[in-house]
Amino acid sequence: MLKTCKYFFFTCFPFLQTTALKNGSLRHDIHYWIGKDTSQDEAGTAAILTVELDAALGGRAVQYREVQGNETEKFLSYFRPCIMPRPGGVSSGFKHVDVNDQDHETRLYVCHGKHVVHVKEVPFARSSLNHDDIFILDTKSKIFQFNGSNSSIQERAKALEVVQYIKDTFHEGKCEIASVEDGRMMADAEAGEFWGFFGGFAPLPRRAPAEGNEKHEETAIKLLCFDQGKLEPVNYESLAHELLQTNKCYFLDCGAELYVWMGRTTSLQERKGASEAAEKLLSDSNRTKTHIIKVIEGFETVMFKSKFKEWPQTPDLKLSSEDGRGKVAALLKRQGLNVKGLMKAAPAKEEPQSYIDCTGNLQVWRVNDKDKALLSSSDQSKFYTGDCYIFQYTYAGDDKEECLIGTWFGKKSVEEDRVTAVSLASKMVESAKFQAVQARLYEGKEPVQFFVIFQSLQVFKGGLSSGYKKFIAENGIDDDSYSEEGLALFRIQGSGPENMQAIQVEPVASSLNSSYCYILHDGNTVFTWAGNLTTALDQELMERQLDVIKPNTQSRSQKEGSETDQIWSLLGGKSEYSSQKMVRELESDPHLFSCVLSKGNLKVKEIHHFTQDDLMTEDVFILDCHTSIFVWVGQQVDVKVRLQALDIGEKFVVLDFLMENLARETPIFTVTEGSEPPFFTRFFTWDSAKSLMHGNSYQRKLAIVKGGGAPALDKPRRRTPVYSGRSTTQDKSQRSRSMSFSPERVRVRGRSPAFTALAANFESSSNRNLSTPPVVKKLYPKSLTPDSSNTSSKSSAIAALAGSSDRPTQTPTPESIKDGSESEKPKQVEDAKDAGAMNNRVESLTINEDAKENEPEDDEGLPIYPYERLKTTAADPVTEIDVTRRETYLSSAEFKEKFGMTKEAFSKLPKWKQNRLKIDLQLF
Repeated sequence: MLKTCKYFFFTCFPFLQTTALKNGSLRHDIHYWIGKDTSQDEAGTAAILTVELDAALGGRAVQYREVQGNETEKFLSYFRPCIMPRPGGVSSGFKHVDVNDQDHETRLYVCHGKHVVHVKEVPFARSSLNHDDIFILDTKSKIFQFNGSNSSIQERAKALEVVQYIKDTFHEGKCEIASVEDGRMMADAEAGEFWGFFGGFAPLPRRAPAEGNEKHEETAIKLLCFDQGKLEPVNYESLAHELLQTNKCYFLDCGAELYVWMGRTTSLQERKGASEAAEKLLSDSNRTKTHIIKVIEGFETVMFKSKFKEWPQTPDLKLSSEDGRGKVAALLKRQGLNVKGLMKAAPAKEEPQSYIDCTGNLQVWRVNDKDKALLSSSDQSKFYTGDCYIFQYTYAGDDKEECLIGTWFGKKSVEEDRVTAVSLASKMVESAKFQAVQARLYEGKEPVQFFVIFQSLQVFKGGLSSGYKKFIAENGIDDDSYSEEGLALFRIQGSGPENMQAIQVEPVASSLNSSYCYILHDGNTVFTWAGNLTTALDQELMERQLDVIKPNTQSRSQKEGSETDQIWSLLGGKSEYSSQKMVRELESDPHLFSCVLSKGNLKVKEIHHFTQDDLMTEDVFILDCHTSIFVWVGQQVDVKVRLQALDIGEKFVVLDFLMENLARETPIFTVTEGSEPPFFTRFFTWDSAKSLMHGNSYQRKLAIVKGGGAPALDKPRRRTPVYSGRSTTQDKSQRSRSMSFSPERVRVRGRSPAFTALAANFESSSNRNLSTPPVVKKLYPKSLTPDSSNTSSKSSAIAALAGSSDRPTQTPTPESIKDGSESEKPKQVEDAKDAGAMNNRVESLTINEDAKENEPEDDEGLPIYPYERLKTTAADPVTEIDVTRRETYLSSAEFKEKFGMTKEAFSKLPKWKQNRLKIDLQLF
């Protein structure tokens, strides 16, 4: 796509936009732009090139006819912030164009549009101005933006982007900028200067309703068949997909758009004839502003398919992308264009990333009897499919505490519990002043963020809530809730120790799958079953989940193909089962929509080639990436609309604007401006400072464009989430789990409450030691050892402590506001105390540093401690060590005595074996 030219001459151009999609295919859009002064030779040349491009692409490009002044928003989005038509053209054999720079000429432009800007030059006269539009007056030394009183804030903000473009392009960034509000009198200096160019101020007349932008009347959709050079109307009761035959071309006349549909088996000549007929149809009826959109069977646009009552789900046509790339590259190269990069292969598919720090603090509640009950640390990762849960996850962001509040609905949970869960979670978000992200999740459709937050999750059959118990009793359904003493089969899945789940399934042989590992128990009789297609990692995860489900019971391992009769007896006999791994839906290319909820109806409009600047603080937007839906709410949005954010997301899922067969259970996240999480901002080139600005969209842009600096920012600050009703204090283990998401910082992997409770079961020598909970990451990176982190000089430590004594800014209390003199005396006392405390801390630090200098070290440079102080049950435990690597602080001799091998031999063992040995020795 050529993006070097943002201002066009009044001539004619074809454009090709090629987009590489996440599924590896290419999407092609050809736009044919017709200027108002287009000559015959220019239009003919562009038409020929358009046909060549479509043929080179295998007849799968969508073709758009663009008319100057009435371009599609998709086309305008390629040339942000705008297209600036200029008089003249390109020199040819029929025309000579003088492109020499002239003295600056004062020009007046009118701007329309909230998301992309239509710019049109109008006569430099007072009669061109009105109350409804935005005008830009470009003079030699200053650019004025005149805001009509009826124009919207969003339109004014977008017009400022045009002002900035004019300043940079035609003034080399050296001119003043002024804004003029409609209705201001001569008393305003900038307004007076503006009106001076028009001979002085005078009231503007009201524009007649019939004037202004041309709007197409609502017309009945007509279907015409183009066959053998003739157009014949197609009569129908309901516009159905079956009306289109693959060997013919059809016109779908929608008034504002005329679609030309071309069947896959139509010839090139038939397609050319249909294109000519479409041009003639519009010309004969004087419909100069109607868009012509030509689509090929199998590559229809969403808007075209939405005109039909139903459109069948058809598989994507698998055409050779490389063949198309080569032909297009050769064609463009002949035109003297740089095609470097066009032949690059599509990137390989990657495992989904969570984009969330998994070292935060987690709390979970079960919904029961129209209220929520807090679960203990040991139970917060154990869900029942008949229940609903609320979870709150707080973690440290780069500048402040981030919070995610979500609901999880089991597949068999009752509607009453679901309504209660959403209501309670929404109140928690509202109490947090909407600074928390809210999530609505369904069992089986959880996003990766949910799994890495919980790390180890078990989903049991049945339910514990009173609503579920009442439902099954009233409907005569047997209660199959999980029992440790009963028969149960679990499928183990996940990608690693920080993302693993045990899902209870029906205890029958057909539930097995060769690509998974399973745990089967009947009371204290326990079997593990590994499919032939499983990996060592799958089997390790099975061992880990076994320690949770049956921690004190010996199990018997079974390999697929060599099972004992007893396991088949428990499963009710042998039967066929699958070997295909269950594949989760892949994330698709993101689409951004502006949306308005009016009288219960949701109206959406897609924003093409979106950026962060498209997120206007006055509006609500939806980001759809197929696997998740994000509802973004601006700070200036009314509170009533904010409370409906989740409803807006649910309506969008039902609407399924992209016709991608969205499931009702698709995860929905609501995000408030200023609290965007990394798993949302990754879709943009994000500048967090923009979302923290004060003022509306226009005020923010104006401050930046005028060069006076951005409006004051809401200073990022860490906040303690007290809105959950829990204590604001955290124990040491919880604090250690909260670390910044910033990649520049050392990431500490602490223990979650669930992990701590789980690990406690293995820190007693009487417990079964078969495997371990999730492995804790190293406390220090490879380049930073525990001792090296403390080798800074004493002077540096003193300087750091002196700096830390500066008290952070605190919110003034009402008492201190009333009388500042009363707060001065305590402050002096505190300063004296702080100085003494600092001296004590420096002295203590010096003693500790001297003591550490005398500690013995092993071959790796680590200090050596005796085993009795390193074990988890030590009476006098060692502090300031990496608790995940206790064994590394043993001397080589004591290590060999305890482990029965050298440190080198131990390092070569699989991780799960290392952890077993460490658990036995109480070093885990």
